[in-house]
Amino acid sequence: MLTIIPATPADLGQITEIYNDAIQKTTATFDTEPKTLEEQEGWFAEHDARHPVLVVDEDGLIVAWASLSQWSDRCAYSDAAEISLYVKEEHRGKGIGKQLMRSIIQEGKTAGLHTVIARIAGSNKISADLCISFGFRYIGTMMEVGKKSGQLLDVHLMQLIY
Repeated sequence: MLTIIPATPADLGQITEIYNDAIQKTTATFDTEPKTLEEQEGWFAEHDARHPVLVVDEDGLIVAWASLSQWSDRCAYSDAAEISLYVKEEHRGKGIGKQLMRSIIQEGKTAGLHTVIARIAGSNKISADLCISFGFRYIGTMMEVGKKSGQLLDVHLMQLIY
């Protein structure tokens, strides 16, 4: 049975495992080195009621997570957040990402955010399509701003306004 719940510090090991797998195998993140649990504890501490972290629990195993992170530390951006969403490799393609996306977007709306920004690698059509299906609009492309596995990568910017 799948449940979507707020993440706790006890979930950080599994969250980190999912994220590190994405670092090593995908362009979904531009991090290039695996994160330590200590680094992830610092990341987690930056989240609050307006910037939640949710996990998908399947019978005690975390199979996906999503977060809304502060877009910028400048006060004028306080109603904007950046979305992140990762699904464990063997659980992709089962609709978990859609369920989690719906939940994290609702959390942002409930928290009073005005807009959510997504940065998506140019080659990541699945994530772009997921965002579009939830009302995100394409707002631009930053050309060749990332380099991973020896490849220059574009980043598409997408935005949801509540």
